[in-house]
Amino acid sequence: MSTPALTPTRILLVTGGSRGIGAATAVLAARAGWDVAINYTRDATAAEAVAAEVRALGRRAMVVQADVADEAQVLAMFAAVDASWGRVTGLVNNAGIVDLPARVDEMSLQRLQRMWAVNITGSFVCAREALKRMSRRHGGPGGAIVNLSSAAARLGSPNQYVDYAASKGAIDTFTLGLAREVAGEGVRVNGVRPGIIDTDIHASGGLPDRVAQIGPSVPLQRAGTADEVAAAVVWLLSDEASYATGTTIDVTGGR
Repeated sequence: MSTPALTPTRILLVTGGSRGIGAATAVLAARAGWDVAINYTRDATAAEAVAAEVRALGRRAMVVQADVADEAQVLAMFAAVDASWGRVTGLVNNAGIVDLPARVDEMSLQRLQRMWAVNITGSFVCAREALKRMSRRHGGPGGAIVNLSSAAARLGSPNQYVDYAASKGAIDTFTLGLAREVAGEGVRVNGVRPGIIDTDIHASGGLPDRVAQIGPSVPLQRAGTADEVAAAVVWLLSDEASYATGTTIDVTGGR
């Protein structure tokens, strides 16, 4: 009689996990049986509060500080998870930034470089390090990556932040290409494209009233919640999504 295959320990790293969609994903993933490493850049108190919620659900939690735009910090973050728990088997590339509303002819090079560094390069480097631990090519057990995109990738965000929209368009292409690259190595790669979601990212982008202004114009006539986006992310991480790779799910209320 053959020995049944052991299910890999569910170790999830959520970048930008201290607030909004990242925090909601960390908690919902814990409910689904994942141990969760919560990445944050500045707000350690918020990250620890999310970790406390994860632990209250009976799962392990750790917080790891890193700016995903800094390769050395990303390497240290993955090394910290390795040392405490072992290889990650799930990654949610959620960390991202927006900037103040501006036309393209008003955007500085510094703004553009920071946008690409966090939203694009950071996702690439985190995925690279996750693959070194998940992929069967590297002796890993397999795993799943979910990249956070945005409806802005389809809409373009003119007169607000075309740079942010373009960075998320890059994430859509990255998701598809990487999924096809590693599909034979036990790693699934998918994306989630949120629409108008009630989180504080709008305030950090200089539009604190954006949810109230745009929400009623969405076909479902309201903004979405971080929990609604997290539900899609955690489903894509799960075995229930075992035949899904290279796809990006819109969670946009029909927008």
